[in-house]
Amino acid sequence: MHDVVAVVGAGTMGAGIAQVAALAGHRVLLLDAVPGAADRALSGIRERVKTLVARGKIEADPESLDLTAVDSVDALAPAGLVIEAIVEDLAVKRNLFADLERAVGPECVLASNTSSLSPTAIAAGLEHPERVLGLHFFNPVPRMRLVELIAGADTSPELADRTAALVDRWGKTVVRAAATPGFIVNRIARPYYAEAWRLYEERAATPETIDAVLTGAGGFPMGPFALMDLIGHDVNEAVTRSVWTAFAQDPRFAPSLAQRALVEAGRLGRKSGRGVYAYGEDARPPAATPAAPRPAPSGEITDNGAVDLRPLLIRAGIDVREGEPSNGTVVLPSGALLVRSNGETATELVGDYGRAVIVVDRTLDDATATAIAIAPCDDCPEDALDEAIGLLQAAGLAVHVIDDAPGLIVTRTVAMLVNLAVDALQQGIATAADLDTAMRLGAGHPLGPLAWGDRWGADTVDDIVTILQEVYGDPRYRPAPLLRRRARTGTTLTGTE
Repeated sequence: MHDVVAVVGAGTMGAGIAQVAALAGHRVLLLDAVPGAADRALSGIRERVKTLVARGKIEADPESLDLTAVDSVDALAPAGLVIEAIVEDLAVKRNLFADLERAVGPECVLASNTSSLSPTAIAAGLEHPERVLGLHFFNPVPRMRLVELIAGADTSPELADRTAALVDRWGKTVVRAAATPGFIVNRIARPYYAEAWRLYEERAATPETIDAVLTGAGGFPMGPFALMDLIGHDVNEAVTRSVWTAFAQDPRFAPSLAQRALVEAGRLGRKSGRGVYAYGEDARPPAATPAAPRPAPSGEITDNGAVDLRPLLIRAGIDVREGEPSNGTVVLPSGALLVRSNGETATELVGDYGRAVIVVDRTLDDATATAIAIAPCDDCPEDALDEAIGLLQAAGLAVHVIDDAPGLIVTRTVAMLVNLAVDALQQGIATAADLDTAMRLGAGHPLGPLAWGDRWGADTVDDIVTILQEVYGDPRYRPAPLLRRRARTGTTLTGTE
């Protein structure tokens, strides 16, 4: 089955899919509406394969790959699988699929590489919608392991299973997603960008600082602003706007006005030479400036049951005296408190504790983090801030002092990723395992959001999101009902013990 694979669209995605299929041993037919585009794409594939062979990455004979450029839909008749990778326009895709249905055999599977359109909508009007599904590959296709398989309302389950098995043999990891806007990755990833934009728009931190903290403390491979510059702000903003529109302008997916301004100005990122950052021969790489060195505090530090902060204290080599349990705070020699972020601002916490407060952001792993954000309360004494900076620098961390924003950087970003993932889980978009796998392999996140939620505890995440909603009065921060239930019962989000 599927000995012949056809790909429609010879752009970056189509060429990548054709390369993967050809290397898997299929005869591949490539069609593009632009004359000569398919031939150019095939030449590019052979050159890329030659390079991979020369580097010892793969074993293959580029000249023996069975790749053929064709010039009409009718020429795709021998195909057992057709994968469409053309413009994200529903009307255009529908017309193509109608033509494909007439051209190919009755057993041929018709797949769309759409990143956001429903296979149900694409298949509307076809005589055999049961053979239509979504196969969403990720760019660059040869390197990215993830493929989202999306079944439409009429997709044959048996056909979906066979197609998943085929793509698995290509060396890809297939996750199943329901036919909803953004599927898994493009839906759940929105807060990674949205919270960064909100912090920037509130002037809580610079893009350089936000990127540095999310990579150095959060463990993400790229900060959101550098990533958006790489993707292209026109593309990233269009995906955000598409998901937002599809969800009836749900505030959780609202696009950023600041990003819209970049797009309107033509500052699209790397491809235009300038986005959030500048690129080119004379451009300096973006770099955040952490706090200047401070000496580690020399006075007595009291640990009031601060389980969350203890790994950082150990890293700093601080001789800590244990005090009476008091909500897990650390008392600095000046009398100011260090408190791990639960979403509340430092200034708000002053009213609870009756003394100066400095909030410490969360990390992926306190033992390996290289950076951290802290936020002092308004009118925080300078000596208290110096003590906090010195202590965390003694732990080997680049310390970034930001404005007193609720949830700082990592805390709010991860909490919102978890919240949106739990919402998707509750709606049956995918299994817990597939949700986490998709975000790790498709978005490059260091930990699946549900596993991250289990690490922090559903009750902690629920508290953070609830506080964000109270501070902003914004429904975008509403806790997922299932998150609240799991918080109350103590049940894990991943379904594991």
